[in-house]
Amino acid sequence: MPSTRARSFLLSSAALLSAVTLAGCAGSATPAASSPETAPTSVTVTDNHGEQTVAVPPQRVVATDNRTITVLDDWGVEVVAAPLDIFPADLSYKEEGSKTVNIGNHGEPNLEAVVAADPDLIVNGQRFASYYGDFQTLAPNATIVELDPREGEAFDAELKRQVTVLGEIFGKQKEAAKLVADFEKSIERVTAAYDKNDTVMAVITSGGEINYAAPSTGRTLGPVFDVLGLTPALTTDGSTDHQGDDISVEAIAASNPDWILVMDRDAGVSANTDESYTPANDLIGSSEALKNVPAVTNKHIVYMPAGTYLNEGIVTYTTFFNSFADALES
Repeated sequence: MPSTRARSFLLSSAALLSAVTLAGCAGSATPAASSPETAPTSVTVTDNHGEQTVAVPPQRVVATDNRTITVLDDWGVEVVAAPLDIFPADLSYKEEGSKTVNIGNHGEPNLEAVVAADPDLIVNGQRFASYYGDFQTLAPNATIVELDPREGEAFDAELKRQVTVLGEIFGKQKEAAKLVADFEKSIERVTAAYDKNDTVMAVITSGGEINYAAPSTGRTLGPVFDVLGLTPALTTDGSTDHQGDDISVEAIAASNPDWILVMDRDAGVSANTDESYTPANDLIGSSEALKNVPAVTNKHIVYMPAGTYLNEGIVTYTTFFNSFADALES
């Protein structure tokens, strides 16, 4: 939920916006008619809230969605403001000399910076999804596009939808199609090499602990079971918690998985902090409970990219699926 400070700012900003709008209406001259050559073009896309009409190319983009920010960066999209504190460390937006204004993080965002950025497009989502209404109030002239994976929809289709829609908005249809094709090929590689008799366990390491990620519902790795048609080593109720679920390592070991898939949460978080942590491979390698598990003895452990926790988009999953396919094929 937005902080008290953020909510107080909403009220004062809304009043200020109203006053500025009235003053502008009273004092402005009648604008000249636009010629066909200068009239802006637009595209209509469908996001999680329905049809959205976006002026193209967008001139002032605010981006808050961790899942798509790497794609925007790869496409060379200029971003005027973003929550850089929670974005991957290797973005050009975070380099020295970047003009992208940092709005902080979702816990205590600098909403004043969003107003000052005067965006015409906000690509919103994931950790900032709860600020959708706030952005509507603070940036009334901006089109807000949200493409978070929707509950009840196939996860792989949702990842493809994200980049396809953004490709339409930014004129990067060919690039989006290439991302989709690469993603589909990575899935095909895994499904062709995977033996359904092999059982799979997914875990999230966080704070020095190895935690269970439930098939289908678990954070990050849960949907992978459905996308790839994997056979779970253990099926039990789980949550979408970012640190995984509290099931003992002994219970994980007792399920005797042939493969273990791992997301190292601390590796992603540490990239933006000075905090030390124990890497996932060290935790698993030193676990007495897991040492005789087939996945460990056969070195059938596949790790998601180190920055996954801050970048759960199509490129990350493509990289991970190809790594899994490499292991299956070897």
